[in-house]
Amino acid sequence: MSGLPALRPFCIDVADDVLDDLRTRLSRTRWPEAECVQDWTQGIPLGYTRDLTAYWADVYDWRSREAALNRFDQFIVEIDGVDIHFIHQRSPHEEAFPLVITHGWPGSIVEFRNVIEPLTNPTAHGGRAEDAFHVVCPALPGYGFSGKPTHSGWGVERIAQAWEALMLRLGYDRYGAQGGDWGAAITTQMGRNRGHCAAIHLNMPIAYPPAGGIADPTEEEQLALAALTAHQRWGTGYSEQQSTRPQTIGYGLADSPVGQMAWIVEKFAAWMDCDGHPENVLSRDELLDNVMIYWATNSGSSSARLYWESFKTLDATTRVELPTGIAAFPKEVLRSPRSWCEPIYNITHWTTMPRGGHFAALEQPGLFVDDVREFFETVR
Repeated sequence: MSGLPALRPFCIDVADDVLDDLRTRLSRTRWPEAECVQDWTQGIPLGYTRDLTAYWADVYDWRSREAALNRFDQFIVEIDGVDIHFIHQRSPHEEAFPLVITHGWPGSIVEFRNVIEPLTNPTAHGGRAEDAFHVVCPALPGYGFSGKPTHSGWGVERIAQAWEALMLRLGYDRYGAQGGDWGAAITTQMGRNRGHCAAIHLNMPIAYPPAGGIADPTEEEQLALAALTAHQRWGTGYSEQQSTRPQTIGYGLADSPVGQMAWIVEKFAAWMDCDGHPENVLSRDELLDNVMIYWATNSGSSSARLYWESFKTLDATTRVELPTGIAAFPKEVLRSPRSWCEPIYNITHWTTMPRGGHFAALEQPGLFVDDVREFFETVR
């Protein structure tokens, strides 16, 4: 393997002083006044935020959660000067198909904790040996335990190229790719690049209504347009800030764990299929696991920079010719009907899901795994 970047085994081990500092900061939180409404329309409510903070400080056990994540094989590899942290869980089935799965914001590799084992070892989880995958879950540059770029240029296109390099470094000269949120944008770009990627699967396709408008929209398109309009009016403040001034918001996210928690958990409440409250779908531990990835690595600002790099320049018109599978979850942020997606993707598989939202693998791991298996069976 001479000349190839070295793989360094990695184990998550957050320093004790980081955890001690967290508890001190939580105990010294300066609280704002309560919201003026009885719901989440002004943001995450004060009462719930205080309750979740108390749980974080007094009950939540990071060490046990850390140990659970460390059951997966993890590595660091340097690509283009940036360290990339990734899970690489090989299947016990030698004919398994390689699959790279990419998270987005405000997610992390913990989104995939409940799908990695069913994907890699299907015979232990209701599947067949021929359903098996070798799973690679990288953390985006600037996210989690990956390195933080010190120069601009790490946008969607460059990350897509880095993931191709990663898969080749792991010895996979033919593989599939899956993603949602930024992971969907990166996976879409990998589909455009083709390279050694054989097919892509998305749970948030990047597609918008036709530029000239829709003269006679179907019922599905009407619902999608209404959801898009509501999101643009009430749900885009975070992306405007992160795509224009990620450094400015970063000071608050780096200094206040409650600020970082609120910035993330509010989006879980808004974007999941949870009937208005995140704990209808996820436990407090699961919510805080994801927050901890951001807090422990001080990646509030560095993760936000991906918006500055890519948000206003995403390619939403160049067609992907590779076979594409799409899992359409009903509470997704961007609910693009098939009619909007057809011009952009070579759709060979489409599943309208009965439930689920933006964090598909975390919210509905069974539905997610079944659809990934079914689609990639067609291209193995």
